Amino acid sequence: MHDNDGGSGVLLVEGGGSVRTVTLNRPDWMNAVNQDLHSALADVWAELRDDDEVGAVVLTGAGRAFSAGGDMDFLGRMSTDPDFRYRNMAEARRIVTELLAFPKPVIAAVNGPAVGLGCSLAVMSDVVFMSERAFLADPHVTLGIVAADGGVLAWPLVMSMLRAKEYLLTGDRIDAATAERLGMVNHVVAPDMVLPSAHALASRLAQQPKQALRDTKRALNMHMSAAIGNVIDFAFSAESETFALPTFREQLDNYTTDRNIGRSKAAAASS
Repeated sequence: MHDNDGGSGVLLVEGGGSVRTVTLNRPDWMNAVNQDLHSALADVWAELRDDDEVGAVVLTGAGRAFSAGGDMDFLGRMSTDPDFRYRNMAEARRIVTELLAFPKPVIAAVNGPAVGLGCSLAVMSDVVFMSERAFLADPHVTLGIVAADGGVLAWPLVMSMLRAKEYLLTGDRIDAATAERLGMVNHVVAPDMVLPSAHALASRLAQQPKQALRDTKRALNMHMSAAIGNVIDFAFSAESETFALPTFREQLDNYTTDRNIGRSKAAAASS
């Protein structure tokens, strides 16, 4: 087992042989992305790329979620600290470009909700297995920010432009059956079969002839790189600008208040 985040354990790299499992590991926060996890997601791909033993990677989340998107404190600081925002927007871009350039197969095991950046990580993987109980969503616009780190970049490449516009502009949830129909995931399976299914395919792909496998993936991803290259500069610049607007701060405060009210009601109902 390796921690690639300086020992804080928010991103685990586990396994031996030719397959590694990369696990977003903040289960008490539904694997919401904080500063440590954000940095680890930008760094992990170079480590795995340079490990000749690794032939394929399974990407998943600990606990009941794949990832709930951005951590509220992390997002709040993005709105108030310009230097922090500048560094993290550059890091967000690196997460996208490093994953896109990663030469080995990445199999996403979407074990629970995949929201915002979490959804982008799943959709930008090479093959996606999704629990029938999970859902996808990108609520960037609903929070008042541009959906730069994946949504506007990758969604039009896996579904129709009309569908991408509808779901990104509304932030509506996409259930597993709909995600499969739209082409966002390859396979919807029972919850207890998500990881085994992903590992089975990862093991199979890791045994394929290396050069043929990697260069075929590279050629396919050139289609994505060309399309993403046309919009990535504007998308991240626009997202950074919207983080600094009062609208985002207001929407984030409303979201946090609504969530806390929901938690209070749930606690009262269970007491």
